[in-house]
Order: sequence, then structure tokens, then C-alpha cells
Amino acid sequence: GEDLKGRSKVKGREFVKMAAVIDWLHWLVLIWISLLVMPSLTVDRSNFKTCEQSSFCKRQRSKSPGNSPYRALLDSLELKETSVKLQLINEVNKVPLLLEVYGLQGNIARIKINELNPIKPRYEVSDVLVQDPVTVPLKVSGRDENSAELSFADGVHKILITSKPFRMDITAGSHLVASVNSRGLLFFEPLRKRKESDTKKEETADEEGKEATSDDPPAEEEPDVKEKEPEPPKEKDVDDEPGMWEETFKTHTDTKPNGPTSIGLDFSLPGFEYVYGIPEHGDTLRLKTTDGGDPYRLYNLDVFQYELYNPMALYGAIPVMLAHNTQRTLGLFWHNAAETWVDISSNTAGKTLFGKMLDFVQGANEIPQTDVRWMSESGIIDVFVLLGPSPFDVFKQYASLTGTQALPPLFSLGYHQCRWNYNDEEDVRNVDAGFDERDIPYDVIWLDIEHADGKRYFTWDPNKFPNPKGMLQNLANKKRKLVSIVDPHIKIDNGYVVHEKLRIKKYYTKNKDGNDYEGWCWPGSVAYPDFTNPEMRSWWANMFSYDKYEGSMENLFVWNDMNEPSVFNGPEVTMHKDAIHFGDWEHRDIHNLYAFYVGMSTYEGLAQRSGGLERPFVLVRGFFAGSQRYGAVWTGDNAAEWDHLKISIPMCLSLGLAGVSFCGADVGGFFKHPSSELLVRWYQAGAYQPFMRAHAHIDTPRREPWLFGEENTQLIRVALLERYRLLPYWYTIFYNAYRTGEPVMRPLWVEYPEDVSTFAMDDQYMLGRALLVHPVTEQGARGVQVYLPGNGEVWYDDHTHQKYSAPQTLYVSVTMDTIPVFQRGGTIIPRKDRSRRSSSCMQSDPYTLYVALNTRNYAEGDLFEDDGHTFNFEKKNAYIHKKYIFSNNSLSSRSADVNGQFATASWIERVVIMGAARPTSVHLTNADGSKLTLDFEHNAETSVLTIRKPAVNTATDWTISLL
Repeated sequence: GEDLKGRSKVKGREFVKMAAVIDWLHWLVLIWISLLVMPSLTVDRSNFKTCEQSSFCKRQRSKSPGNSPYRALLDSLELKETSVKLQLINEVNKVPLLLEVYGLQGNIARIKINELNPIKPRYEVSDVLVQDPVTVPLKVSGRDENSAELSFADGVHKILITSKPFRMDITAGSHLVASVNSRGLLFFEPLRKRKESDTKKEETADEEGKEATSDDPPAEEEPDVKEKEPEPPKEKDVDDEPGMWEETFKTHTDTKPNGPTSIGLDFSLPGFEYVYGIPEHGDTLRLKTTDGGDPYRLYNLDVFQYELYNPMALYGAIPVMLAHNTQRTLGLFWHNAAETWVDISSNTAGKTLFGKMLDFVQGANEIPQTDVRWMSESGIIDVFVLLGPSPFDVFKQYASLTGTQALPPLFSLGYHQCRWNYNDEEDVRNVDAGFDERDIPYDVIWLDIEHADGKRYFTWDPNKFPNPKGMLQNLANKKRKLVSIVDPHIKIDNGYVVHEKLRIKKYYTKNKDGNDYEGWCWPGSVAYPDFTNPEMRSWWANMFSYDKYEGSMENLFVWNDMNEPSVFNGPEVTMHKDAIHFGDWEHRDIHNLYAFYVGMSTYEGLAQRSGGLERPFVLVRGFFAGSQRYGAVWTGDNAAEWDHLKISIPMCLSLGLAGVSFCGADVGGFFKHPSSELLVRWYQAGAYQPFMRAHAHIDTPRREPWLFGEENTQLIRVALLERYRLLPYWYTIFYNAYRTGEPVMRPLWVEYPEDVSTFAMDDQYMLGRALLVHPVTEQGARGVQVYLPGNGEVWYDDHTHQKYSAPQTLYVSVTMDTIPVFQRGGTIIPRKDRSRRSSSCMQSDPYTLYVALNTRNYAEGDLFEDDGHTFNFEKKNAYIHKKYIFSNNSLSSRSADVNGQFATASWIERVVIMGAARPTSVHLTNADGSKLTLDFEHNAETSVLTIRKPAVNTATDWTISLL
């Protein structure tokens, strides 16, 4: 995640198109680098648009809630086998739209709105959905002159369509779940041909312009047609609005040959105060209201050292929002890849707790409601309403549409060591040896952009990395891996084979004039492969084959940075919106999909190089809905500051709610240099986040774990050992995420959906259903307040096994070696307690089962095991999935999935039971009926029973009885 990157973000300076003369290019590079190293502590916000500077956002926001100009033509209603279709008419401009309503399998409603007769097709998102959603029949269950009622096959859910003004109400039984266009903010700018008069108006329009208050009329309408309409109120012709056909931001002009094409729709969510999701933003888990400020923006951007606690767009965009209350969870998936803004308002916003209590005492009966408004620059309205009703139902529903988190290879759940840049092969060798000398485990070392020959990706610097295979083999001998960066911008160099092939095959994105789109990025002048082109993606994937990527081996994996795409001299540091992609679509239509396609094609390339046998590992910075199918993401170019450590928690929680479980933040912070205290606390926090990688900027001092003094080295070592001990649990909960779509790292409210006190909590979280983690994120902290949820539940300190009753807020005293983690009563966690140099070295090591009894002396858990790196678990059912249950003083191991078969050398070394009374004896009964008496030890003070060496293979069934 790179950008020193004050890059062309230095104020008042824009890069011009580079000259062809190579000496001139070198001179520019030197000047550019000198500018980059100048101090720059925060993002230059002037490089990025506000809603007021985004013409379509400004136009839509100028339309206030009120009666909708749209009417549903109920006489046009058609009941199809898979959907209900009817027309909508804008009674101002008379442009007809087509509304399609689908009932989908799994309790999902889909709403699509498009032009009935567009002058040419509008863009519809491809490849994000894993399949055409399976429909279920709808029926018209009621009708009168102003409404039609549609019923789902389940008999529970209904959709009431009101004709005038047009709105839709979705109910579950007698409860209103969501309303569509209830505030009248449906907005649909039809495609039209530009009139000659519009050209003149654009040329002479004042930069501030006039505010639009309605969808634009079609080109054929007379300018004063709206003034003749009595309802809604008289409105001005808006075809002369600035930004309609051409829009300038700073020095960049965006031409719009299709004119204004934006869409928008509002949703009202009665009964909901808490909404979440729509990553990526450096903000709290609970989304804030946007009244009086900018909406949340979804537009993949390379933002230099981003600010926190604001709605600015960042590297990725997933247009998925969840709403939750004590009765229900609901999801909205806005299936659109164009620039999108999301407004949120609430009738409880600004009310203090006292104010809410006063309302209650006075008998005020106002139902909390959150209103959400989606606004996108182009495409069609295509939204999925995920009807829950539980959080896990919503996760499953969304996963049925966009897929689940890819099951990572086991090594990638270990620790990753990275910086910009490890200098050469000797540097890599020395860092690798440094871990062994200090008995610190790690799995992967990373190489940033300096490893390549002149930043020509798929190559190696011949002086610094003359023998990449030797370097890789040295790592493989220790069962370790290497990740190299391959960015999706290609150096323009006639001697560079990759560039030449892309140019000859015409695989580059084009500019508006039809020439290869060129920009400026790390290598200098670059071109951008068109990842929307299936042929280009196939070609790109093939570049990762061992014969194409010279020097690569089986233990080399890939990192796609800068894939937003980042264009240093482009508008908002990204690609021009009028660039042209495959199918003649503009970049404005597919912008947020570009990063998705980069990750997809790289993932497919790494899978193909082994003939489809080995599971890939790919890290991307930019992403979209569905990116979870292709690997991991991280939170981008953060800083060595306490607030950035804190924000990593809600950022990853938000991503998990939107389907992306494999998330982490640069441990230690990418920019700046952390204090030893901050670094240790970050390692401790990172050890309990799904993806754990330390990373640092090229200008920061080296910060390998042993460079902060012996005491801190040992603290970091302990944190990493804790992570490695938990790898069996990490791997199991990732498998469950792969199966069901449930997040690995999840907010407390997911597990405790009726506990309102958890709804805004984002300084602690759950890993799976068994572990509660509260990282220490305050400088100089001597204690933290940990909330232990669950009426009648118990929790156990993960380190001391001390038992606590819930619910309660527990003050935990902390020192520098404290990581507040609690195991939930009623759960069983598998661990491997032996220390090894990497995860692969642990493959045959024995397990210890940690059994935490609840108040009913019951516990359950599971264990997934396979070879850790191939697709055989999927293709050949080569796995075991065991279910452990402690009940009636017996612990049993049974198959959770009889379809899986896998031969493993692993065995159970110990069983630790928390909350247990001392038994008289302990007996093991094997599947064949044979019995064995086991040794045990009981600690009366902590009520912990330790059973030694059952020595049963993890693949077998068995029972341990306490007598």
C-alpha cells in the first residue's frame, strides 16, 4: 500500500504529460522523488471531491423529500414466471421506466428500475453475482385502483406497490420492514442526445450554476415543459446545469458524451436506529447520519494517509448496508459500480440518552426510523433487499449472491513481514535468519516495488535479485513463502515484453479519443490493462505461469496494490471517467469494478499455474462486492498513530459485515515511526485480526520485531506465539465463513442481537462465536473496560482461566504483556501449543482442546482440517470436520460432515476443561469400544481440569467420560 506518496499531491502542482526523451523522463523522476520526500502529514482533501463538487450528487441532493413525480401504471402490471413487471411514468418529463420485482430464494427481494426504451443500453454490473439468482414465484394477492399487493411464496413477506405517488412497502407478517421511495427521492436521468443549444449553455454557464430540482427532461422536450406542469411545483429546465455534459475538477475535464445519467432511490427503515457497512471508510462501526455534511462516498481512490472519522471515499467500495434492531436484521445491496454517495438520516439523530428516556417517560410513541438515500452516477437501479430476519440469515443471503470468503491457504493466516522495501537477496536472507535466531515464528516475507527491474512487474532487478529461485528455495527449505508486488499499471517501454504484448493485442484501456490511456505511476509513464476485457484477464492470468513469470516458484504469491486504479496525474488520483473499456463502456460505469477484476484475474492466474490444484493467496488494496472470493484486503496506507490502531477494528468489522472476512491493517502503521509501546500494542491487536502483516514506508527506520530492545522483542514474540497457537481455530472459523458467509471477526451484536448495549460497540469484538477480544489501544493504558455480554452466561479469561459471570462490565488491569481475551462459556477451541518457525512446520503437531463450560455444564465447538493448501477439500472432499460436544460429563468427538475423509497424523495431546469439578477418574472410549484410563490434574482454585494424552487421532470418533 504505497504512496510516500505525497506524490503529485503537492499543492498547486500537476504533472504534465511526459516527454518521450528518456533523459527528460529521468530528470522528471528525480524532481518528483524530491517532492515526495517533503513532509506531508495528512491527506490533501482538495484533491478529492465533495458532494458539492460532484455535479450529479449536487443535483440529486438539491431534490428535497416530498411527493414523487413518479406514478406506477398498474394497468401495465405483468405477472411473469420469475418476476412482476410494470411501468413507471415521470409525470413531469413523461419518460417511462420499467420496474421489475423479483422474489429470490432465501428470503430476498430484488428491485430493478431501468428506462423502458433507452436510446442505447445502460450499463449493468457483470461478474459480481456468482450466478443468476434463483427466483421464487410471486403472486398478486390484492389490488385496488391505487395499489397492488404482491405476496412471496413463504406467505410471510409482501410488497405493496402504491401507484400515486409511487412507493413500495415491504412487510413481514404485520410488520413494515422497509419502504421504497416513501420520501419521493427516486431519481432517474434518462439517456438523451445533446442539443446544440446545450453546447452553448455549457460553454457560457457560470461555474456555480443553478441547482436542479428534478430529473432532467429528455432532449426532445421543450425547455419550458416543466413550467406547464401543475404538480410537482414548477421547475426550471435543468439541461443548462453546469456539469451535465462536461465537468471540470481542478485541471481535469470530464467529457460526458451520454450526458447526465445518474440514478437515485431512497429507503425508509422503520424501527431501525443502527446501520452498518458500506465500506471502506475510516470511521466508526455504526454509520453516522450525514445531515449537514457530505454523504458517505463509495469510489475507489488512492488516498494518501487518509483522515479518520469522516465519510471520504477510500480504496475499496462495497455498496452493502445492514440495519439491525432487537427484532430483526435487514440488508441492502446496491448493485452498481459507478461513483456512489449514500445519505443517512434518522429521526433519533442528536437525541441524548436522557432525551430518549424522557420520550419514554412522557409516552412519546415515535418509532425510530433511519432513512437511506443511494445516488450513483450511471447504470441502472438494481437493489437486493436481504430480509433476514437474523444476522446470520443476512450473511447467508448476501453470500448466495456474491459468494463467500475464499478459504485461505493455512500459511496466509500466519504472520507476514513486509516493508517498502527489502533491499536485495542478502537483506531477505538476513531478515529471515533474524526470526530464527530469536525463535519468532513467521510465514511470509514480502517484496515491494523496488524488487522489480525498473518497476517492470513480472521481472526482478538483476543486481539486487539475481537469483530469485535460489532465494525462494532457501525460504521453501524452512517452509516459508514470499509475496511479490504486481501492480496493474505497466511501464511504457518498447523493450519491455509485457508492455509490447499488451499494446499489440490492444488490451490497454483507451482514452476518449481511442488511443491507449496513459498516466503516471511508480514506473513513470504507464498504461493500464483493461481488466474488464475477459480476453485480457485470461492473458494476465497466464502471465503468472511459471514459464511466463521468470524466477517464480510454488511458494511465490502476489500482492496487487494501486488497483483502484491509481493514476498519479489523473483526476482525484485515478482514471479519467471518460476513458473507454471493453464493450465501449465508459470508466464512469465500471470504476469500482476495476479493482475487483484485477484481484479476480490474479487469483485465477495463481490457481491456473498449478493446474487448479493449489489455493492462491492474493492481497488487494482496492475491492468491490464479491472481492471476498479472491483473497485478502487491508486497510491501506495508515499511520503509526494510536487513532489508526483504534480504527483498524471498526474498519475490519465493517468489511466482515459486507462479506470480506480476510482483513487486516499494516501492523505498526505504514507512515511514520511508532513508539515501542504503540508497536507492541499493535502486534498484540494484530495477532487477533484475520490478516496480520507488518508493513512500513521506505523512509521509516527499520522496525523488524527485534529492533526495539529485548523486552519488547519478547512481548512481540509472545503475541505472535499466541496467534500461532490459535491457527487451528482461525482456520476453522475461516472454513465456516467459506461455507456460510458469516464473518470471522464480528461485532458483538451479531452474537447478541437483542443486547442494545452492544449495537454501537467497536472497541471489542468476537472471533467466531467463542472468543471476545478487547485490544489495548490507548497510550499509557493501565486498564480497559471489557463488556461481557449474555444474560446468565459465563466467560473465562483466556490466559488465567478465571471465570466471570455475565452480563457485566469488567475493569481489566493491563500491563505491557496483557492482551484482554475471553473465551465464552459453552464453547470449545482447538489449539496447537508447540512453538514452530512457521505454520507448515506445525502440520502434524498435536492439538489441545480448550473446553469452556457454561452454567449448564455444556460446551460445543468444531475443528476443520485438510492439507492446508490445495483445493482437494473442495474437489475431492479431502478434509475432516469434527464436532466436539461436552454434555453429561462426557466430551465426544463426532463427524460434523460425513462427506469429508482425510488422513491426518495429528492427534489430541491434551484437553483443558474450564469450570469443571474434580472427577474421580477419567476414561477414554474409542470408536471400536476399547477403553483407556487417562491421567488428569485438577486445579481447585480455578476449577480447571487438564486431561493428559488421550493420544487419539483427530480423524477418529471417541468419547472422554468424567466419572
